Amino acid sequence: MPAMERTWKPNVTVAAVVEREGRFLMVEEETSEGLRLNQPAGHLEPGESLVEASIRETLEETAHAFLPESLVGIYQWPRPSGDITYLRFAFGGTVGEVLAGRTLDSGIVRALWLSEAELQACAERHRSPLVLQCVRDYLDGRRYPLELMRHYDA
Repeated sequence: MPAMERTWKPNVTVAAVVEREGRFLMVEEETSEGLRLNQPAGHLEPGESLVEASIRETLEETAHAFLPESLVGIYQWPRPSGDITYLRFAFGGTVGEVLAGRTLDSGIVRALWLSEAELQACAERHRSPLVLQCVRDYLDGRRYPLELMRHYDA
């Protein structure tokens, strides 16, 4: 490989799929394409496990403490523009009540609960097609044990 050639790697992200009484925890966030809806989600940071990242991102974006219980799926999505490929690990789990006084991450407008029908009705506002796919997979009963993944500290 020529020295000038850039090494390709996907962007590793995590997402929390949280359902309560038929509604899913979502965030409305500011993006370069305008306001979009997404699961609480974000990038894996150095030194953290995928599970730890899902807990952190959910807390930062929703002010809810997240308890991951299963892996819903692993998704590879190259953006249509071809500039980025995402490798998303979606975790199913539960959240407690909102932690009072906690501010949401920069760019997050609000956290909200939406039904599958409401999510389908606003699919054009989703951050990516993975948003609805994760919900559908969750509703189809896809739950894999967290032990499927191993995190080794240095």
